[in-house]
Amino acid sequence: MASKKKKIGASGRFGAGYGRNVRTRLNTIEASQRQTQPSPFHPNGRAKRIAAGIWKCLKTGKVFAGPAYYLKENK
Repeated sequence: MASKKKKIGASGRFGAGYGRNVRTRLNTIEASQRQTQPSPFHPNGRAKRIAAGIWKCLKTGKVFAGPAYYLKENK
C-alpha cells in the first residue's frame, strides 16, 4: 500500500474509489465555504458559517439564517 506523501485536505475522509478529480473539486468547494465572508450587519464585519444556513457575524455577534453555503455567490 502506498504511503500518503502530501496533505489532501478535507477530502481525506473519502477513499480512492471517488477519484482524484472529485476529491480535488470537493477541496476547493469546502475551502471557500469555510472562509469568513462579508457580514450583512456591519460594513467591516465578517460572517462565519456555523452550520448549513446558520451564520454568525464576528463583529456584532449576531446569529442569523441565510443561504446554506455562501452568503454571496462566488463567480
